[in-house]
Amino acid sequence: MQEVFDFLKKCQTYYLATMDGDQPRVRPFGTVNIFEDKLYIQTGKVKNVSKQMIANPKIEICAFNGQEWIRIQAIAVEDDRVEAKQSMLESYPSLQSRYSARDDNTQVLYLQDAVATIATFTGEPKIIKF
Repeated sequence: MQEVFDFLKKCQTYYLATMDGDQPRVRPFGTVNIFEDKLYIQTGKVKNVSKQMIANPKIEICAFNGQEWIRIQAIAVEDDRVEAKQSMLESYPSLQSRYSARDDNTQVLYLQDAVATIATFTGEPKIIKF
């Protein structure tokens, strides 16, 4: 899991795919955090991406660092605890002007049953499950 976290942090931007009914939706994300040995992402509950993950928690993340790419399939599980939200906000101080660990909007979700594949055009893919 640490290798997946490091890959996403180095990329800074990754792309999160959800389903909106039968229509895939992809958008850039940047938040990633490890809290209590789980990999977390963050959004706002007022956003469509939040509603899509609640309706269908199966997600996929993709990022490219210029040489390798990663694809992560997982189940996004909401963690509504203040401690989980606070950990994310401490990792991303710039979010603190828009989000609070105690507001009704901040949402953090951890990746459950995740399978990450790190690949290149030339080498064998590396599979990481967490």
